Amino acid sequence: MDQRLYIVTYDISDQRRWRRVFKLMKGFGEWVQLSVFQCRLSRQQHAELVSLLDGIIHHAEDHILILDFGVGDHIAPNVISLGKTDFEPLEQAPIIV
Repeated sequence: MDQRLYIVTYDISDQRRWRRVFKLMKGFGEWVQLSVFQCRLSRQQHAELVSLLDGIIHHAEDHILILDFGVGDHIAPNVISLGKTDFEPLEQAPIIV
């Protein structure tokens, strides 16, 4: 399965909607820091995530960025991480059904 590496950031003005987005994102990726997740997603997962987020946010008040870093198996993002933790891109893990 081809997965791509995404960084998802969001600025949600309402605390209730922010919590809904946060809970949704925990099911799709790894929490990096406040309102930032990294995700490895197939095309189908990406489409599902975009659709679900689109149904939660208020378009006039909220903003979400989904940054596509490319094919997850071949990506080595050049990231500068300052402070208490280092950034490490998600490794592809086997899916157990």
